[in-house]
Amino acid sequence: MAVVKTLWKILAVLVLADLTIADIDYSQYVNLFEGTAGGGNMFPGVVAGPFAMVKLGPDVSSGMTDAYSGYLPSGSFTGFSMMHESGTGGAPKYGVVSQMPVVGDVANPLVDLSSGRVSADQAEVGYYKSSLANGVVTELAATEHAGFYQYSFPESNSTSIVVDVSHVLPSYRGLGWGQGYAGGSFSTFADGHYEGSGTYNNGWNLAPNWTIYFCGKFGQKPLSMKTFTGTNTALSTYASQNGVWTSGTYRQGGVFTFVETTVTSRVGISFISSTKACQSLDDEISATVSLQTLVQNAKTKWNSGVFSKVTISSTSTSDLEMLYSNLYGMHIIPSNRTGENPGWVSKEPYYDDIFTFWDLFRCSTALMQVLQPVAYEEQIRSLIDIWRRDGWLPDARSSNYNGRTQGGSNADNVLADAYVKGVRGAVNWEDGYSAMVTDAEKVPPNNNDPKAPDSSTKDGRGALPDWLRYGYITPTFSRAVSRAVEYSANDFALYQVAKGLGKTADANKYLNRSRNWRNHWNPKATSNGHNGFVVPRLADGSFVTQDPLSCGGCYWGDAYYEGLPWEYSMNAHHDVATLIDYIGGNDRFIDRIELMFKGGMVSGNSQFNNTIFNPGNEPSFTTPYLYNFVGRQDLSVRHSKYVASSYYNSGTSGLPGNSDAGAMQTWILWNMVGLYPLTGQTTFLIGSPAFQEMTINLGTGKNLKITSTGGDDVLAYYVQSLKVNGQPWNKPWVSWSDVFENGGMMEFVLGSEPVNWTTGDAPPSPASGDTRHEPPVTPPTVPSGGRLRSSKRHHHVLIYGAVGTALFFLILFLFLILGVYIGWWHCGCTYFRMKRGLKGVKGTGFNTKDSDE
Repeated sequence: MAVVKTLWKILAVLVLADLTIADIDYSQYVNLFEGTAGGGNMFPGVVAGPFAMVKLGPDVSSGMTDAYSGYLPSGSFTGFSMMHESGTGGAPKYGVVSQMPVVGDVANPLVDLSSGRVSADQAEVGYYKSSLANGVVTELAATEHAGFYQYSFPESNSTSIVVDVSHVLPSYRGLGWGQGYAGGSFSTFADGHYEGSGTYNNGWNLAPNWTIYFCGKFGQKPLSMKTFTGTNTALSTYASQNGVWTSGTYRQGGVFTFVETTVTSRVGISFISSTKACQSLDDEISATVSLQTLVQNAKTKWNSGVFSKVTISSTSTSDLEMLYSNLYGMHIIPSNRTGENPGWVSKEPYYDDIFTFWDLFRCSTALMQVLQPVAYEEQIRSLIDIWRRDGWLPDARSSNYNGRTQGGSNADNVLADAYVKGVRGAVNWEDGYSAMVTDAEKVPPNNNDPKAPDSSTKDGRGALPDWLRYGYITPTFSRAVSRAVEYSANDFALYQVAKGLGKTADANKYLNRSRNWRNHWNPKATSNGHNGFVVPRLADGSFVTQDPLSCGGCYWGDAYYEGLPWEYSMNAHHDVATLIDYIGGNDRFIDRIELMFKGGMVSGNSQFNNTIFNPGNEPSFTTPYLYNFVGRQDLSVRHSKYVASSYYNSGTSGLPGNSDAGAMQTWILWNMVGLYPLTGQTTFLIGSPAFQEMTINLGTGKNLKITSTGGDDVLAYYVQSLKVNGQPWNKPWVSWSDVFENGGMMEFVLGSEPVNWTTGDAPPSPASGDTRHEPPVTPPTVPSGGRLRSSKRHHHVLIYGAVGTALFFLILFLFLILGVYIGWWHCGCTYFRMKRGLKGVKGTGFNTKDSDE
């Protein structure tokens, strides 16, 4: 009977623990302004849930500064619009379907009606607030396809809301990527609502005309409604004319005047029709719904759909903010537009706003699969369906249009990564492979991009003619060297899927092609005592003289895109063993990576101490973890922890560069986990976890639990030993099947000094064949700043394993009942502490974070 009671108590503890996870408001730890300054370009406005189509927020103008996400920390509000991107560079996109509150009557709605700030904006998950210099306080909430505006006007004879169809986010960079307004339609109706559409073009992806429809309703009856048309700031018409549509390329919209000081508005959008926009509006935001209800609904969706999937033992507010702010930031785009595809009717899911796979394939899509297996399968299906209808997989896509392709056809990498990690479900992999073959064998038509007129920047692999003819890319094509490195990875992706589908001849062909990066390796290129770098190569086979520390302009028309030759020379991650041989062996490989982290090596990157390694740019993302291939996992930990602590935080300048749609966020999240993925492979390189305990919900009842003892994330972060699923582990890597496929357990012992615990196999180098000539360095050379000790823990496990096991079960038996009662008390206290908010952080009401933090 006592045993039965004990079991019931254990069950109760587990149930209570589960309730604490379900009931905690993790959203209280999200700083919506993380990465909104310092070039992060994050969107701090309202996103009702992961991948929501509506992203409602402010549009701010400040001189000649591009507002990539609409938001700027200083400047004047030009409107509050329904569509935005997040964390992007290049040029702004969207900022359409807007409203602008104005105090008093509006004589000319085409003139500048912008208003400054009187205080910093405030935001929390599902909520945004701006206090305008004209006295209006604007509060925002949203759902998947609709937005909610609440305006508090100062006392006045009248208040107005202006809807300007021509409103878009401008660009001042002079690169030809600014958005254009191509026309629209607008009408008011006797019941006080309005409908219309706007057609826009260009932006960073050089999109042709695309159209968004809208439907707006107010919670109060307008005193008057006027429609207007005009050119520039000159009015053509401005009158009340309910039911009469304006339609044309001129500027147009409406002005709604009220006597109330509190005005609410609901707006729905659709890519299909204004009728569907109205339907979505009525379905998602009723006429009686409150702002508070919408905010709470958004928090619930984020808590259940994202935040509760990753829990940690730490009660530090800074730790919690880092975790949940970055989880939030990686889930804003792409946008789930299933049912909103204007291009074709399909039963497949549809996602847009991919910005871009060049940024995301290295570590973001891998984490998306771990955290969102259902949505990730949908995204894979969407990519394949885009190929079915548009003919090409997107490397980037927005406003339902592919573009631009910065390097390789990196959707290939994403599909291969999903395939080798077991994504099946409703994915048609024969079609998926055919889509990849299109990239690998078909030359895309040239879209005549002025920045790179030599070949397509819209689809596929524009430099494919050289790739197929020479096995490398000549300077005939822009970005020749960086493209070649990426095309090699793309072909490796085809090899992986072809092998899995039993297409042996194809697999052999693409495996051989994946080694073509080697054809750009010039062993005579020298820099800082090192020989061998990837450089441009002419059609006659000769190499172009190239300074490995220079990439020229490092942009569209150059040989290397946004990365130095030093960086791209370390990017053949499917063929690392060959790379090690080319560099001269393990010791030379270690020395080369060390030089990449040495200060003062280049004239640029001043914010990163002038290192070759650039934490703000994706070609450097994997570099800190490459030591794992040569027996120096301790150096991977040392440098990755330095990057994490030096260049990331949860503040406004907390990202080392453009978020790039969550790329930066996922890098730091993997650092917290203590793993790093190699895309297109099942390999994860081992780092060092940030917390004593982290649990990741993998779906379908599976979890990955990561624990650490004996150290911390500040000074004592070196791995001393590791167990995986209860077994001693001596490899610096794990595979998907080890810890993710069915869940798993990783138990780290950490300490302040590095030890040589990775005496097992080096990570796989699948494109290298038998080219590895050296085993991991044993013992490794001494790292700067610490003595490397030999780990004795594996021997202790072998010698004392039986004794340890017996002691474990004895201790477990003796302390079982005591542990149950302590656990009961702890979980109950944790529940009430978390419900009230840790360390004084409140989790109820409109607790806001200041944008000037």
